[in-house]
Amino acid sequence: MRIGIDVLGLGELDRLQTRPWFRRYTYAAEELALADGFGRERAREFLAGRFAAKEAVLKVLGTGCRDGLMPRHICIARGARSAPLVRLTGAAQRRATEIELSDLTLSIAHKGEYVVAVALGHGDDEPASRAGDVRGTARTILEEIVLRESVRSGRSE
Repeated sequence: MRIGIDVLGLGELDRLQTRPWFRRYTYAAEELALADGFGRERAREFLAGRFAAKEAVLKVLGTGCRDGLMPRHICIARGARSAPLVRLTGAAQRRATEIELSDLTLSIAHKGEYVVAVALGHGDDEPASRAGDVRGTARTILEEIVLRESVRSGRSE
């Protein structure tokens, strides 16, 4: 079982999103086409979510961006009922094969000016029954993030 988590403030990418090279390096054509169909603020939120998701998947892969792996090799498509679906290509697919990654599950959540993504990966030699334990841990981490943010901003939940 492998887990990757990423938290991102929506404004962190604002300047980079205006640069065509960053968008080509980071996003698959399918992701950009989907974002282009949204209004400005929704597209901003959508692309930030996709970026956080890619970071979480990179953590599952255990590589970061090296050996030819680029964020656009991780496409976060829409599956059934708009749930995020991960498609790996190029160096990302080669790495998944190398570590015998047989299943990759992803969740993306937005709250205020933050987005969080959690990726879970199962290898061929790992029992899927451990997924419940990892999901519980991820839920606890997300609850802690929300609590810390509410304390920092002077709100109580």
